[in-house]
Amino acid sequence: IECIDAIEAALTAEEFRGYLKGQIFKYGWRLGRKDDPVQEAGKLNWYSGRLKKHEEKCKRDRVACSELK
Repeated sequence: IECIDAIEAALTAEEFRGYLKGQIFKYGWRLGRKDDPVQEAGKLNWYSGRLKKHEEKCKRDRVACSELK
């Protein structure tokens, strides 16, 4: 199991959304300040994609993410 999947399983859907948004904020903030900007941009893109998939799942299931576990 991947760590991100364990995190998702341990959190509610709303909490997981917040976690992903926090990661997106972090890597956006760090971009060009800490590590290689290309690597940071890749992480920013990866978490944005994961958030998109999460939101699509909520929409597909027609349930508010705050109601999902």
